[in-house]
Amino acid sequence: MSVNDTSHTDNSVWNRQTYHRLKLALSLGLRRQIFIAVCDNLSLRNQVAAHLHSTLAYPVGQVLHHSTDEQEASTPAYPRIVTLRLNLTDPNPIIQINQWLTKYPPPIVGASPDSPGKPLPIPAFQIVGVEQLTRQPVAVQRQFLQYLRFTEQYWSNPELSRSLESNLLLWVPRPWLYAIKQSAPQFWQYRTGVFVFAGEPTPTNKIQGTSESFSNSRSVDFNHLERSLLPESSQKSELDLSQKSPVKRGHQPQEESPADEYPATEEPVQLEIQLPQQPSGDENNITSPIAPLNWSHINQELSELVLSTINTLNPQTTEQDQQPWQIVEEIEALHTQKASPEKLAAAYQTLGNLYRIQIEQGNTTLENLMVAIMSYQEAITYDENSPQVPDILNDLGTLYWMLHRIPPNSDSGKSYIEQGIEFYHLALQLISPETHVDTYARIQTNLGTAYGDLARFADPGENWQQAVSAYNQALLYRTEEVEPSKYASCQNNLGTAYWHLAQYDNPIANLQNAIASYNIALGYYSAESEPLKYGMIENNIGTAHWNLAQYDTPRENLQLAIDAYQEALKYRTPANLPVGCATTQNNLGTAYWHLANLDGTTKAEKQNLLKNSIEAYDEALALGYSLTDATLSFDLFATHNNLGLAHYQLATENLLGDGKDTISQHLETALTNHLQALNGFREHPETYQATLTYIIKTIRAFHELLGIQGQNLALSKIPGSLLSEIMPKI
Repeated sequence: MSVNDTSHTDNSVWNRQTYHRLKLALSLGLRRQIFIAVCDNLSLRNQVAAHLHSTLAYPVGQVLHHSTDEQEASTPAYPRIVTLRLNLTDPNPIIQINQWLTKYPPPIVGASPDSPGKPLPIPAFQIVGVEQLTRQPVAVQRQFLQYLRFTEQYWSNPELSRSLESNLLLWVPRPWLYAIKQSAPQFWQYRTGVFVFAGEPTPTNKIQGTSESFSNSRSVDFNHLERSLLPESSQKSELDLSQKSPVKRGHQPQEESPADEYPATEEPVQLEIQLPQQPSGDENNITSPIAPLNWSHINQELSELVLSTINTLNPQTTEQDQQPWQIVEEIEALHTQKASPEKLAAAYQTLGNLYRIQIEQGNTTLENLMVAIMSYQEAITYDENSPQVPDILNDLGTLYWMLHRIPPNSDSGKSYIEQGIEFYHLALQLISPETHVDTYARIQTNLGTAYGDLARFADPGENWQQAVSAYNQALLYRTEEVEPSKYASCQNNLGTAYWHLAQYDNPIANLQNAIASYNIALGYYSAESEPLKYGMIENNIGTAHWNLAQYDTPRENLQLAIDAYQEALKYRTPANLPVGCATTQNNLGTAYWHLANLDGTTKAEKQNLLKNSIEAYDEALALGYSLTDATLSFDLFATHNNLGLAHYQLATENLLGDGKDTISQHLETALTNHLQALNGFREHPETYQATLTYIIKTIRAFHELLGIQGQNLALSKIPGSLLSEIMPKI
């Protein structure tokens, strides 16, 4: 590969492609590969390096390695990729890598009396911090380039060349790339690939010397990076009737189906473990950390990550900020004292718990997640027989699951969830429901949630079946007598898993199961004390009945859907939950419309039901447009189309008597709503054409019911840019 110096007008697309190529190159695990990543924007560099680390560093299989003897297990928590900051006092990356390997040699796995076993592969190494050389004396800069020029000697030296048995990724800004090409041609010759990221250079005065970690959680919005690097996916909290493209069977609202999300529970992310007591620091003994004093026994990536979460430059550091520092100091002391593995494991678990609590409190940064993950992995490494291991594995599963939401993306997201699921299954292998009732139920609940998320990426029918099985297993041991709120939450999620499964298999039975689970959950929520949860589940019941009406007893199920939506709206009001209220109003409008159009509905009933449908759609649109900063789970333009269709029916199906003024009013409203929808569908050709058909039919209805004057009135409302497209079709 060669460096491309062309300016990129669409940096997000370019960076996304570059990121995926780099990730693939590192994932292949080939030997003796030298990659150079070029990035002038330190914020972007830090985030990409951190994301590569979080994605590739710790595969699940290397955290809990099972030997051939089922009664024996070893737990080498050994990374696939290591992130090192260039040592500015002696900037020799090859020596630095060998020092790391000397301190952390690859563990031997698979050893037995008959076999010596074999070491795990040497990890890849990504080196950051080259940009700091610009602030160093010229002699240090030349020394760095001189070390790179010695690359050929490293290849021929058996002791030093082991650092090149895997991959080396060197992060450099563009000026240093040119310096390497000119002054270290031997190193440049050995390169395997160059990956150039687009972005504005970071000003020199922003470079913070050794205080900058490879991922600065306090100043970098990692979600912003992911929106530029990776595809987006949405997250919704409950079932609603989301819009599809308009149906093609005349003038009727779009047939809709609930969104691909499970209902909100009390704890959408369930990080449940038995909390050991946190260390109680002595307030009079707090010192302000500046740099690691002597953490020579602790994994360097872990110490770097811990430092990145501490305000190392602020002398007014709080006691809460001091806690990680104090725990790491305690761990270092335990290593120095050659403490027992059990004590070391407990200390690492305490560090993981501290960061897990921060995550539970909403401080969900990549750094916090990775510190918790690495701390728990170290805890398992030192004491794999601890009774806490199943709980730690459960937390590891949930932490990896959480990684797929920082932020969600269609590639690594699937991998994160699969890793989380593997941790959950490993935990279940170590316990039985009879002896670990609470832990077993907790893990099965989390497993159900993870399978539901995995269904968005692959094999939805199979994964929703797995979710159903997991939730049912949890409910065998999470009983209503012991944990009524968690039991209700699990029933609610089970109902949604059944609803999704119904989209792929046995719809009637699965929808009936969904309704049964929702109704059980509803019995444990009080409308007075928990109105929002009560209203949410009523909304879900309505959606399940609406869906069931497509297969069985439509009139009965549509009426039950309407009843449930109306009940939900008592608690999902514009004041206390405007987004939820808008969603339920939209759902209610669709249910009324379907009931109006069933065979056997009388003329008077149809007129009344269509008016109710119009009223609900009007409420949904009014609320939707008032929520400028909110993300709606339904399409406002599709709702405009549905509203137009309901007005069209009132005008054209002889439901209003002979009043031409009333007919004209409904036709004008229908036309206005279809035109509004058309504006929103310009980027969707199929939906655009269907909406254009509605407009043409409405204009024809003006002529048929109100004569040439009616047609002229209709055409006067059509934008001039559309007339040439519409006139030949009237």
